[in-house]
Amino acid sequence: MILVQELFQKAATYLPPEEVAKLEKAYKYAEKAHDGQLRKSGEPYILHPVAVTEILLDLQMDSSTLIAGLLHDVVEDTGVTLAQIHEEFGETVASLVDGLTKLKGFKFRSNAEHQAENHRKMFIAMAKDVRVVLCKLADRLHNMRTLQHLPEEKQRKKAEETLEIFAPLAHRLGISKIKWELEDRSLRYMNPQQYYKIVSMMKKKRTEREAFLSEIIETLYDKFTEMDLQVEDISGRPKHIYSIYRKMKTQHKQFHEIYDLMAVRVIVNSVRDCYAVLGMIHTMWKPMPGRFKDYIAMPKTNMYQSLHTTVLGPKGEPIEVQIRTMEMHRIAEYGIAAHWAYKEGTTVGKQSFSDKLKWFREMMELQSESRDAEEFVESLKMDWFTDTVFVFTPKTDVIELPAGSVPLDFAYRIHTEVGNKCVGAKVNGNIVPLDYKLQTGDKVQVLTSKHSYGPSQDWLKLVKTSHARNKIRSWFKTQRREESIIKGKEMVEALLKKHDYDINEAMKSEKMIEVCKRFNFPNTDEMLAAVGYGGISTAQVVHRLTTGLREELPPIIPEVKTTPQRRRRLDVGVRVIGVDNVLVRLSRCCHPVPGEEIGGFVTRGRGVSVHRADCPNLQSVELDRRVEVEWEGEPAASYQVDIEVSGYDRLGLLNDVLQAVNDTKANYSAVNAKVHPKGFANIQLTVAIRNIHHLRSVVERVKGVRDIYSVQRTVGQG
Repeated sequence: MILVQELFQKAATYLPPEEVAKLEKAYKYAEKAHDGQLRKSGEPYILHPVAVTEILLDLQMDSSTLIAGLLHDVVEDTGVTLAQIHEEFGETVASLVDGLTKLKGFKFRSNAEHQAENHRKMFIAMAKDVRVVLCKLADRLHNMRTLQHLPEEKQRKKAEETLEIFAPLAHRLGISKIKWELEDRSLRYMNPQQYYKIVSMMKKKRTEREAFLSEIIETLYDKFTEMDLQVEDISGRPKHIYSIYRKMKTQHKQFHEIYDLMAVRVIVNSVRDCYAVLGMIHTMWKPMPGRFKDYIAMPKTNMYQSLHTTVLGPKGEPIEVQIRTMEMHRIAEYGIAAHWAYKEGTTVGKQSFSDKLKWFREMMELQSESRDAEEFVESLKMDWFTDTVFVFTPKTDVIELPAGSVPLDFAYRIHTEVGNKCVGAKVNGNIVPLDYKLQTGDKVQVLTSKHSYGPSQDWLKLVKTSHARNKIRSWFKTQRREESIIKGKEMVEALLKKHDYDINEAMKSEKMIEVCKRFNFPNTDEMLAAVGYGGISTAQVVHRLTTGLREELPPIIPEVKTTPQRRRRLDVGVRVIGVDNVLVRLSRCCHPVPGEEIGGFVTRGRGVSVHRADCPNLQSVELDRRVEVEWEGEPAASYQVDIEVSGYDRLGLLNDVLQAVNDTKANYSAVNAKVHPKGFANIQLTVAIRNIHHLRSVVERVKGVRDIYSVQRTVGQG
């Protein structure tokens, strides 16, 4: 009861009496629901939700969150339903409790899948209301504080999950107060030997460190007084155990080689004073090169702001100094909770808060593209819980990406179409290969071409972010589907025409829908796509479409593909609308092919020159010289098209590309290949193709060649 009274007293320090009364009501409700239940320690279960709520009180959360903290286990562990919570405490509290309740009543293939589904549920609920995850972090923190009561195997499992999911999540939310404790407690159970070894060594050096720190703080106070600089506080910040462990492990250092076990934190009144203090410290002690970071001018995505510098102190030992305002310090400790929109109360405040949670919203998009829960959670770990790099756009906007990201990740983060049309990249003004690992501070420019034929399969191996990977997969799915629909429709029409059926009559919408149902397709596009990629035979579809159009049902014989005989080229298959007997020629700059939109213009003495509709040479001609043209009649046997292929240089690359062209029954009349010093190759081909669909099949086959990352059609100048 003493703990409960302290809880209400703490809540009363910032909540109005009516809100505290609601909290008291929630406590009584939870106490009754958990009556008779005990924790593994043997204590009454109600102590757990009380402890969770106390952690939320330290973050000064609103009453709905505090009530959810008290009730977070009642639906999962007692007979209380979500509907009852909604009736007693309202929709908001019920929604928060629902987001915190683990899934029940479902069959899962494994414990891992069950846990992944629980995580996904939490993340999706979190994207709608961040208070869900704040409750979950408080819940996990108290569980970690009482982990000693579980079996050793469960201790390690919980600690590992905490280190992989919850500590990084606290970091992303900027709640360092919770993050550090979660990490230290996880290390205690995952690697107890190293944990206690570091604790022991820190105790031995404590007296020495504290004396050194006192000397530094006294020196700083004297200097600030002399310079008439007002400071709120100067204090020491001990390095956390897990942080020391990581540095020893990643940098292969012994404990005695880590000098920045203590950092000095200076709290001032204004941003101006932050930089004044920085200048003063740099005149007192020599700054170490490469150890200055300005998180005030460039805040972290978790809203952290501070100036960090490392200087060589009076005895030549490195000293890390952090300089920030009191408001920045509050945000560094409490993160997202310090900016709680529900306490700000204004539209501007809520919009600002919403902007800071933009990365949460992106999770919703990620979830919609990933059906598998384990894949979803792994994607989150990769995208959000790894180390990050900060790179710049040409307009100096800052883009945050996971460490190891490549220019393609950057391109897709800018815009999907920028990624799809990417043909190369410049970093700091220099051309780089698409597998270049971006570094913090890089200025990245994406090179695009409207003539690019989109992503290559190899891009899936290059990109680091799941966002880019999902966009690439989506492109292939959409692109292939559209092409399959077109191809399937052409195949059905061709077979109907061959057997002298009226195409319009046979393919009426009601007939198509009827056949779709017969073959269990949701719509006609899906059926035609299946015909296009070979999922169902053309003969089966045509046989059903022609039912009722014939007296008997002779089998429809599938068309046998034969190699067409070469014929003389009589014309180019293009006519000028409204004009007869005029000389028509296809331009050599853009090489239009049947199936593409085209336009033409009158030349001096050479008739009408036909170009692709998007050709710059056509666009530059005066309107009074342009004429309308269209594809008509029997097309020519082949059309010349120029293609540019880019990829990584390797033995046999050119041979593989040419073999891919041959596989599509296309001939090439010119080949020019170059290898650049940085290891990537450029191949220019002139290929003879029949129509736009043939061209697309050539491009897709070439893009499927290993180590090819870009295929685009080139446009000449004449």
